[in-house]
Amino acid sequence: MSHAPAWQLTIASAFALVILASTAWIMIDASLGRSIEVPRSPYLASWLRGLATGHLTITVFVVCLLAFSGAYGGLLPLARRLPTRPLVAFIVVLYALVFISPVIVSTDVFSYIAYARMGAIHGLNPYVSVPLAIRHDPIYRFVGVDWIAVPSAYGPLYTIFSYPFALLGVIGSVWGMKAVSLFACGAVDWLTWRCAQRRGVDPKLALMIVALNPLVVIYSLASAQNDFLMVALTMLAILLTLNEARAELARSARVGRWRLNTRETWSGALLVAAALVKVSAAVPLPFMLIRRRRSSSLVGALAAVGVGVVVAYAVFGVHGISLLSGVSRDSALVSYDGFAREIAHMLGKPGVFPVDHLLLNVALVLIGVYLLARTWAGYDWIAASGWALLATAVMTTWLQPWYLIWPLPLATISRDRRLLWGTLLVQSLFVIHQLAPLFSPS
Repeated sequence: MSHAPAWQLTIASAFALVILASTAWIMIDASLGRSIEVPRSPYLASWLRGLATGHLTITVFVVCLLAFSGAYGGLLPLARRLPTRPLVAFIVVLYALVFISPVIVSTDVFSYIAYARMGAIHGLNPYVSVPLAIRHDPIYRFVGVDWIAVPSAYGPLYTIFSYPFALLGVIGSVWGMKAVSLFACGAVDWLTWRCAQRRGVDPKLALMIVALNPLVVIYSLASAQNDFLMVALTMLAILLTLNEARAELARSARVGRWRLNTRETWSGALLVAAALVKVSAAVPLPFMLIRRRRSSSLVGALAAVGVGVVVAYAVFGVHGISLLSGVSRDSALVSYDGFAREIAHMLGKPGVFPVDHLLLNVALVLIGVYLLARTWAGYDWIAASGWALLATAVMTTWLQPWYLIWPLPLATISRDRRLLWGTLLVQSLFVIHQLAPLFSPS
């Protein structure tokens, strides 16, 4: 592939500088401490404070987010002709800047640590007790007010994984969780690259779409979300199925369709493991089973479910295996950025009512059934999984920006490019919605 001409490299460099500068402005101003976009947090990133122009305001945040998003959109058409090493180096620098900066946007990481400290230090069951039970613990003051009286909604695998971080102290735990998010995000990027190669999609474009996405960098990575761990396990499962499909082409057709296979077994197990981090990761599993029609995937999934249930019950009791209770609780909430809330307001309704939740759930089930039928008939199961994840994110009343990264890697490697355009459109609408506070009466 020919290299980009000098003028394209100049434009790409300018866009890259805009992304880096807008990210730096957000992170440096955030280092001064609490503001509307910066939650109360432990004393972090003090080395950036001397560069700050002031506390991070909503105006600065939104302007930088729009600049980042515009530069991201400008870079994508140039992706195929850009050199790979400078692109990867730029991603590394950008991620490093976010890593050394304070936590912004969300208090979720402090909830992760609170639940870990409840179990590892205080001997409490995070699926029964709530952060209020450890209100004398130093992490408590950083937990979001909406979650101080709520048991953990995270999967038992993630909860067990988080326990050792509690032993690092509060500040050590924050850095540990930031490191997990960083490496998991990097794993998602690498796995997207590899899957794109297997699918015949340009890997540089796929990498850029995922790695430089503003919702990935500014919202999810900067707030140390555990969604990256869930998505990384999902993408690893997909890569294993793609590697197996490639290997099948080189094997004799005499091998039976329903047989045990190591890659397929691990792919099913990994999707269950991802769901034991966050239950929404279970969405791709039925599509893989229906389309691939491999007994190995089913065996792997069932084995992982069995192991997960035994371990969760042994550690947390019956509450550790009732994953859907936390999901049901959160789905009853209504967030500021939810599409359902905005549509309700456009229709003149004051909010989202229980009947609306019911209608949304029914619609989501119907979409899932339709996609499963399409997949059985031969539609790409990866694309179907992506559509299902996108529908799940859009139709929840408790929409968070990191929910919109769930379908992104799948959309990037999908052969149905409508999924990619649809995902980017929904993300764009979310970004545009962030302008609303600037035009609201003070």
